[in-house]
Amino acid sequence: MEENSSILKDLWKVSQGPWKSGVLPSSEQLARARNSIPTTLPTTGSGLESVQRHILDDIVPAFNGGSISPNYYGFITGGVTPAALFADNVVSAYDQNVQVHLPNHSIVTEVEFHALGMLSDLFRLDRSTWQNGTFTTGATASNILGLACGREFILQKAAERKGSQITSVGENGLLEVLQAAGLSGIQVLSTMPHSSLVKAAGVLGIGRANVRNVCSADNALLFDMAILEKELARTDKASIVAISCGEVNTGRFATSGVQQFKDIRRLCDKYGAWIHVDGAFGIFGRVLEDNPEFETIKKGSEGIELADSITGDGHKLLNVPYDCGFFFCRHPDLSSQVFQNANAAYLSAGPSEGLAVPSPLNIGLENSRRFRALPVYASLLSYGREGYSDMLRRQIGLARAIYDWIYDSADYVALPETSSKSDLLDQTFMSVLLRANDDTLNRDLAKKINETSRMFVSGTSWQGAPACRIAISNWRVDVERDTKLVIDVLKQVARS
Repeated sequence: MEENSSILKDLWKVSQGPWKSGVLPSSEQLARARNSIPTTLPTTGSGLESVQRHILDDIVPAFNGGSISPNYYGFITGGVTPAALFADNVVSAYDQNVQVHLPNHSIVTEVEFHALGMLSDLFRLDRSTWQNGTFTTGATASNILGLACGREFILQKAAERKGSQITSVGENGLLEVLQAAGLSGIQVLSTMPHSSLVKAAGVLGIGRANVRNVCSADNALLFDMAILEKELARTDKASIVAISCGEVNTGRFATSGVQQFKDIRRLCDKYGAWIHVDGAFGIFGRVLEDNPEFETIKKGSEGIELADSITGDGHKLLNVPYDCGFFFCRHPDLSSQVFQNANAAYLSAGPSEGLAVPSPLNIGLENSRRFRALPVYASLLSYGREGYSDMLRRQIGLARAIYDWIYDSADYVALPETSSKSDLLDQTFMSVLLRANDDTLNRDLAKKINETSRMFVSGTSWQGAPACRIAISNWRVDVERDTKLVIDVLKQVARS
């Protein structure tokens, strides 16, 4: 036990201290790890201590610094706060299954319920409306829940208008309800949707080809309201409107204020459509205090309380471990119509002793799931609203400092291209999009930056050409230190 305790303490120090090695493992570290992995299952086990040393000495050095390094800017991967790391170890040690609410057996489902409530507080969402939902593995699962609930809602309304008794996709199946409603299919109307939303449409039988961009001609992120109404008015399709609260490359928003959201809500109510908000990281804009410095970001996240469903990622700006997403729905009984476990008496939750906490297994995908809400609960208690607001201000400050330098650089172009630096900085959230002026360098820009191992960026595409994204999401951000490092790396790559 003493040896185990010593190893855990060493691991804790590594995870909480500064990341001293490169952001990416070296080729030697990767080779050593690969060569250390047995090619067959051993007949006789080597014992706990040997396995611990193998993992810490051989495997861990070949990890990237995604969570531990403040300079890992790929995939919008936040870090893991100390409170979240502690709680996650507790989760593994006690291995609770939260999916069936048995109030006399364990407190875990109630803790998860209250964690959802605190999240709604963090995002300034009214608990009486929005404390309905569950925790998920991340954006894909959350978007599946949102589109599935939307599918149930819009087809139910369409079938009822036809006077049909066949109204539930969860009960009767997609084809039967479409036929009863006299529809040819469902469409998802969006602007530059994330790939996970498109994937969700494919999984749910809506079809990836039926996710349609209805963007303005002069801004691919914003809705063209005339086209949107024309599509919503179609009599052969039922519609879900999916709003990107934070586009993946730029971090910018699909709406620019509560009035625009009200206009979309009015159209959706008129035509019986569902509004789903993909707020993977953009929803965190609601954490910021009222301040002219963040006015554009605040406006971009305004109005989402008018939606029907909202999703977000905890393992992004909330800085809790993989995997963690969350899903909110304003219609408390709808999820159970889609996800209920039929004819499984052994999964009955029993009386809730006055606390209206539903069993998550009837409102989400999994029947078995780890207690992933505890790191969320711990981190929210540890930092509070002010702590998360400070964290986000530093992330935005770093993104804007990097953009400020790039805009004046002769070697790089700040994207999306704007008429003035002030306009660019005003719209910057926590992502930086850039490309090199030199076409040859630009083709390998992400590779060249990552080869320095001082920072990591994602390669992407913007308007048909290669680009790089610096996604800033780690709680360890230090604006002055990290701005200097990023600029040094960009100068070094340009010189090479």
